Amino acid sequence: MSVPAPADYPPGLLDTTMDQLRTLLAVHEEGTALAAARLLGREQSSIQKQLDTMNRKLGEHCGEPLLRKRGRGERVQFTATGEALVRLARGTLDEWREGLDDARRRGGRTLKVGSTRYTLGYLLDAVEQVNERYLNDGVELKMAHVRSSSMLERLRHRELDLVCGSILTSASAGAAEGEALRGGPGAPGAHGATGTHGPHAADGPYGTYEGYEVMEWRRSWLSVVTNQDAARLPRDGVSVRALATLPLVVSADGLIPDFLRGWFGSDYRRRMRIAAEIDSAHYGFELLASGVLSGSMLVTEGIGEAVSEGRLAEARGLRALPLVEDMGPPQRALVGAFRRRGPEARDPSHPVSLLWDALARRNARERRSAAERAAADGPRGSLVRCSSRTVPDACPLPSAR
Repeated sequence: MSVPAPADYPPGLLDTTMDQLRTLLAVHEEGTALAAARLLGREQSSIQKQLDTMNRKLGEHCGEPLLRKRGRGERVQFTATGEALVRLARGTLDEWREGLDDARRRGGRTLKVGSTRYTLGYLLDAVEQVNERYLNDGVELKMAHVRSSSMLERLRHRELDLVCGSILTSASAGAAEGEALRGGPGAPGAHGATGTHGPHAADGPYGTYEGYEVMEWRRSWLSVVTNQDAARLPRDGVSVRALATLPLVVSADGLIPDFLRGWFGSDYRRRMRIAAEIDSAHYGFELLASGVLSGSMLVTEGIGEAVSEGRLAEARGLRALPLVEDMGPPQRALVGAFRRRGPEARDPSHPVSLLWDALARRNARERRSAAERAAADGPRGSLVRCSSRTVPDACPLPSAR
């Protein structure tokens, strides 16, 4: 493809800079040249000069100015042409930023990873294994807190390169997930793995799910954490069907509401007794521990175990009860690590692959330890405790449910 000659471009286009586009967006957002100057930390005269230049050169080509000045201190008026060019400027700057970020990631210069609160310790342990390599290679590591509800979306939009957390999945082999979950039996890195395994196959916890590579740490059921006494809620457990009759503390979005929608429909809030809506499990624990209200809260099984063993300070004094599955559909929380499929995932020396392999080694150690403890405990193996004391959601189960 030949490079267009300067004459092939509209007059003034080649003289328009990224900085001018940023100025145009700032004025559109703030309303005046003075407010835009404050936002950008510039002199008003500099902003006004850039506006006048774009208004003259681009306006002449379009047959209409980009904006019209109004009275002193009033917001400038953008014309239809100006509004169209604002949208174009925003798209241009966003595409360049995303392209530069992609180029930097492909080169392994920046790695952005995220985790939910209860998988952070697992991730940090893996980061410690590769941190010296990152420092030597000049890799900048950025970390973010993510919620289960937006975890894969942020991965898909390339805001993050790797995430650790939970997604809702089917508990039954051969379900729709069996068509989406594909991968190899293989090695911890599973680079370019092929083959197929179902949700409970014994050939290894690595696969791909809807365009992502998945490293499964645990397929977890739920527990009920409550401040109600044994007279109201016996220690042998609470059935799924009975949840509709309990005063529940429920998060506004995320994994637990997804479970409830599966059981009780999209209007579960109307059909259940929602005592309080929360934005984090930590807040829910503190609310129940305070005794301000009498109720219960659903958590993943690993967190329930941590509550029973007193490993969560904010949940002291609360009881964790088993949830008895007496109605469908069969659902589980898949806890693990996720990354996009792509060239970086196939390059074993890329920073995202180095971290992935460190997580895989940690996962393999936990699984070996769980299997050894299960074998030592014999019939009580299903009650084995996880050695990952600070990361309740990351511990693998000794056997599939």
